[in-house]
Amino acid sequence: MLKSRFFAIVLTLFTIHSFAENNPTSKSKSEGTTGIQFFSGTFKQALAKAKQEKKLVLVDCYTTWCGPCKYLKTKVFTDKALGDFMNSKFISVAVDYESAEGEAVAQMYPVEGYPTLFFMDSNGKVKKTLLGVPQGGAKEILQTAQKVK
Repeated sequence: MLKSRFFAIVLTLFTIHSFAENNPTSKSKSEGTTGIQFFSGTFKQALAKAKQEKKLVLVDCYTTWCGPCKYLKTKVFTDKALGDFMNSKFISVAVDYESAEGEAVAQMYPVEGYPTLFFMDSNGKVKKTLLGVPQGGAKEILQTAQKVK
């Protein structure tokens, strides 16, 4: 029974992901970007930048094959209210946990599944963690981020 529930959840997530990718109302990249602006450097560079700017850090731990990770990236992280808050208070960095850098980060910050979001201070101390796609979507991530001090 537990296996069938797990299968149903996974199937639902993949269905949502497939619909989201094929949805013709999705914004194209040429229409501009809103939402969370991710730092393009390494995890260590993100910590240094956060310390310099006196900000917190959001780490998006993902893999390239993870459907829910892709859903977060295309449908949740693009939320304007979430982006406005996160961009003003956090340095956000996405780390592919199957890359060379990601494997090193995973040694310090192991995860139970993907996606995992770590909310941490600029010293790398984890303050809050979210595993999977939050049921409340962008609103739940925003509420969690607002509680991080």
